[in-house]
Amino acid sequence: MDAGLKRELEQKVRDGERLSREDGIALYESDDLAWLGGLAHEVRTRKNGDVVHFNVNRHLNMTNVCTASCAYCSFQRKPGEKDAYTMRIEEAVKLAQAMESENLTELHIVNGLHPNLPWRYYPRSLKALKEALPNVGLKAFTATEIHHFEKISGLTASEILDELIDAGLESLTGGGAEIFDWEIRQHIVDHDTHWEDWSRIHRLAHEKGLKTPSTMLYGHIEEPRHRVDHVLRLRELQDETGGFQVFIPLRYQHDFVDMKDGKVRNRLQARTTMATGAEALKTFAVSRLLFDNVPHVKCFWVMHGLHTTQLALQHGADDMDGSVVEYKITHDADNYGTPNKLTREDLLDLIRDAGFKPVERNTRYEIIREYDGPDPARRDEPQPMRV
Repeated sequence: MDAGLKRELEQKVRDGERLSREDGIALYESDDLAWLGGLAHEVRTRKNGDVVHFNVNRHLNMTNVCTASCAYCSFQRKPGEKDAYTMRIEEAVKLAQAMESENLTELHIVNGLHPNLPWRYYPRSLKALKEALPNVGLKAFTATEIHHFEKISGLTASEILDELIDAGLESLTGGGAEIFDWEIRQHIVDHDTHWEDWSRIHRLAHEKGLKTPSTMLYGHIEEPRHRVDHVLRLRELQDETGGFQVFIPLRYQHDFVDMKDGKVRNRLQARTTMATGAEALKTFAVSRLLFDNVPHVKCFWVMHGLHTTQLALQHGADDMDGSVVEYKITHDADNYGTPNKLTREDLLDLIRDAGFKPVERNTRYEIIREYDGPDPARRDEPQPMRV
């Protein structure tokens, strides 16, 4: 990058001036990762200090049966296929209750687009889960699922959200976003929930007082300009509603292990390689710099690995998700090497080891407990990088 442009971008960031589309593309073209990371860390520190947020959560996927066959997805199964499953509501409640003793604060629920389950299954599931775990926040369903519920119920998204909120819904999930630009989306997504409906549904959720996450699936066939476009759409919607709490770049995963039935459902992997650790860190840094009106940036450790996640905390991220447990969407397929679960103590150790102060939050990003950071008397423990 030209030294003059670098100085210009630094000044914009330090003056709090909004970066443009051209600025975002220029940042991706820079090969100075240390500079990018430092600039993003300035913004991250300005917004969130030297803390890293986490929660104690559980991912719950009540069915993997799905009408769609998205090119990147290894989770979906068709009705009757080997390994296809659909939980009874009682089974879902039992699985959720298994972590109650660990002071669980959130259930993260995402499913396939089941062709035969009735609409009532979903609010009944939430109601049963909330009755069993009244102190646990329910973060459930992608905008794609809400769009699917419109089709199978005949209700509007507004009516659906009202019923789900009455049943205990606290937040939508951020999934289904992938990459919004149609140049890429038409090759990776096999359902009809695109930017117009995704944004419509999140806008409705925000109008009803819900705070939601936003995501981006990166590192496949998209180019940096598509990532910039994706973030700027979200930034514009955030200007309008203020309803996004966090942005979560999700690293696209290959199938490293053949599925049990011998099928490799991820059709993208023959065309691309996964993003490197350096590309991941650049994506976090540029996202933090561009998405200036979102409070938090999260690194989902399951999809990035623990070491890259710790480094991401120095490149703009201030949240590393939670304990997770049984993450199936990519973990069953890729055998990436991350654990199935991290305990609260694991998370505390990882955050301190990266040089930060751990803060436990709930789904609404309300602080549950602040923990001590690294011991300043110990020279062998890293300390937060000061800006």
